[in-house]
Amino acid sequence: MKQRSDLTFKQNLKNGRHGWLRLTPAYSLKLVHQYLPSTDLPISILDPFSGSGTTPLSAGYKGYNTYALELNPFLVWFTKVKTKRYSTETIQETEEIGNKIVSLFLSKKANQVDPPPIRNIERWWNEAALHFLCTIKWGIEEERNKINEEIIDLLYVAFSRTLMKLSNTSHNHQSLSFSDDDNQPDLFEVEKQYASIFKSDVKFVAESAVENPIKEPNIIKGDARNVDDFISEGIDLVITSPPYPNRMSYIRELRPYMYWTEYLIKAREAGELDWKAIGGTWGVATSRLSDWKPNKEKGYYPDYFLEILDEIKDEKNSNGLKMSNYVARYFEDTQDHFESISKVLNQGAEVHYVIGNSTFYDVLVPAEKLYKEIMQRVGFSEINIEKIRKRNSKKELFEFVVSGRYG
Repeated sequence: MKQRSDLTFKQNLKNGRHGWLRLTPAYSLKLVHQYLPSTDLPISILDPFSGSGTTPLSAGYKGYNTYALELNPFLVWFTKVKTKRYSTETIQETEEIGNKIVSLFLSKKANQVDPPPIRNIERWWNEAALHFLCTIKWGIEEERNKINEEIIDLLYVAFSRTLMKLSNTSHNHQSLSFSDDDNQPDLFEVEKQYASIFKSDVKFVAESAVENPIKEPNIIKGDARNVDDFISEGIDLVITSPPYPNRMSYIRELRPYMYWTEYLIKAREAGELDWKAIGGTWGVATSRLSDWKPNKEKGYYPDYFLEILDEIKDEKNSNGLKMSNYVARYFEDTQDHFESISKVLNQGAEVHYVIGNSTFYDVLVPAEKLYKEIMQRVGFSEINIEKIRKRNSKKELFEFVVSGRYG
C-alpha cells in the first residue's frame, strides 16, 4: 500500500482555487471527483465537515445543489470566499488595489496595525516580516470602506498565503513546525522581496478566481453533531472527511491565519472552539478530558472497544485516562453525528467518509471499523470499507473510505 500523495491536499496545491491555502483539513479534489455523479441528475450534496471547502467547491464547479457545514468561523469565511462567483471587474480591481498597497509600503507612506496577540510571535516571524505584514494589513483595512467587500476577502486570502511564506515554520509533514533560522534580515534588503511575494500571491488568487463555479454552494456555520438543526432539505449524497481520532488539533494549525484575520483574539478562544469540535484537543479542551465521563448507555461500546479504552488508560501510560476519554468522546460525538445526519438524508442516499485509524501508546483504534458499526446501528446498509493509502507515519496507520447507503 503506497502513500498516494495524489489523494491528499498536495493534489490541490496547483489546482486553482483549491490551492489558495495549504490547510491541514484539506483532502484531495481527486478523491472527491471519484464520488461525484457523472450525470446531470438534480441531486443535493452535503459535506458536514467542510474544512477548507474541497467538496463544496468541486460540487459547485459541477453545478450541483450543495451544502457545507463547518464549525470553525475562519474556515466558514474562507470557504465562502473560495466558492463565490466573481465578476471580471472585481478580479481586475483586486490586483489594482494589491499593487496600490504594495506601492504605499515601498514608498514609506503606509502606517501599520498592531501585530496580533500571538504568544511568542517573534518565533513565528522575524522583525522585518512582522513590519511588512502589519503594514500590508493596514493597507487592506484602509480600503475596506472604499471598495467591494469581495475584494477585501480576496486580498486577505493572498495575505494569508504570504504570511505563511514569511513565517519561520516548516510544512514538511502534516503538522507545522518551527525552523531554526534566527537571523534578523535587514528591512531595506528584504522589503522588495516581501513586496514581490505579496504581489505574486494577489496575482495567483485573482487569476484563479476567474474560473467561477457554476453554482455557489450554501456554506453554513454549524455543528456536525446536530446536522438537522441546520439542514432541512433532503440530501442525496455525502462526501466528507471528519477529523481523525488522532488528537491532532486543527485549531492549532489554523491559529496564524485566525489571529491575523481576527477570528481569534484571545488564546482561550482556541481551546473553547476545540472543545466544541469533534476530535479537538487544544488548551482547555485537553484539561477538560480528565473530568469528562463516558455515557455507556448512549454511546456505542462493544466489548473490543472497551478493551481498547482500558489499554489506553493503563496506569503505565502518562495521561492515559485523558486519552482514553478523548477516544471515547470522539466516538460518542461520531454517533451523534450519524444520528443527526440520518434525519436529513433521503432514502437510498449515498455517503462516503474519508477517515484514518490511529494509535495511542501503541494501541490501535480501528476508526473505520467503528464507523461501519455505528452506521449500521443508525440505519445504513451496503457499507463498504476501502483502504486507500498508507499514511506517512506509523506502519499501522492508513486512510480508508467508509461508504454506504441510508435505509
